[in-house]
Amino acid sequence: MSERVYGVKAPIRLDYTYTAGRARSRFLRALAQRRIVGERCPQCRNVYVPPGGGCPMCGVPTEEQVEVAHRGTVTTFCIVNLPFYGQQITPPYVCASIRLDGADTTLFHLIQEVPADQVTIGMQVEAVWRPDDEMEPSAETIKYFRPVAPASHTLERQASLSGVAQS
Repeated sequence: MSERVYGVKAPIRLDYTYTAGRARSRFLRALAQRRIVGERCPQCRNVYVPPGGGCPMCGVPTEEQVEVAHRGTVTTFCIVNLPFYGQQITPPYVCASIRLDGADTTLFHLIQEVPADQVTIGMQVEAVWRPDDEMEPSAETIKYFRPVAPASHTLERQASLSGVAQS
């Protein structure tokens, strides 16, 4: 009588070919020009970033392109603490959903230049782009997002660097 097998440990590799389509192609080409574009629904007026070519709420095509800001707000996030094979960033690091100013949906991306335990929902962040010689139609053209320093902190820092006290 043979023993029943319930599982086998084996490495698995899955290769995918992704076809961007018209809406995502426009989005990716804009990224190569340091622009972030979405598409506005003609009915509900929501702006989708990244665009998918149609409004999931209204079920109609979206074609009006809208440029949105390089800044936005963290709406939710996760801290990656566990290492895994092929990982390019040393844990801990943060992946977040970011609602860019002018968009009604979120873009999922990395948050860096801040300790992982200091990232918060509601944090204002801005895109950090790759150097000009590395620009290409890819989501990786945005290296990551970093916290935006509040204006008052920026003024305080500038004053302390110049030796001028604020009144």
